[in-house]
Amino acid sequence: MIVPDNKNWTWVLERQCPDCGFNAGAFDPGRTAAAVRDLGERWSAVLHRPDVSVRPRADVWSPLEYSCHVRDVFRIFHERVGMMVAGVDPQFANWDQDATAIDDDYASQDPSAVADALGRAASALAARFDAVGSDQWQRRGVRSDGSVFTVATIAQYMTHDPMHHLWDVGAEVPRY
Repeated sequence: MIVPDNKNWTWVLERQCPDCGFNAGAFDPGRTAAAVRDLGERWSAVLHRPDVSVRPRADVWSPLEYSCHVRDVFRIFHERVGMMVAGVDPQFANWDQDATAIDDDYASQDPSAVADALGRAASALAARFDAVGSDQWQRRGVRSDGSVFTVATIAQYMTHDPMHHLWDVGAEVPRY
């Protein structure tokens, strides 16, 4: 059984992650589109591993499950950045990633289909960040728990997630 993750990961904007080594707060948000494209390719490679569906322990997601999560992270943040660019201080509904993993049965999804969907989600999110104008990086949005992000900080925060999960599955973590 997977224990739900209820940590507030916004701390990654303040200091380097001791696990994956990524320093989100020092990451240049203007490089997000390129990073997302690269991360999409790296996750596609993970999905071609022979052990993609194998959980290392009963309480840890398999590489397939992490890949599904990353696909959905790309989709969620595509939507959130769009809301931030189009509106004034939009509110983001809470996303229960653990409930999504169960409801969408991540463990039973087809790795090839996930690779295709993840690639499309990465391309769409990268295009979204490519389209952010210089005057839009400081536009704000508010998560349901009250955490306030700008487009720049949400880019940094989001970039940590797929990088950290590469570390989780034992893949090489890029140094951006």
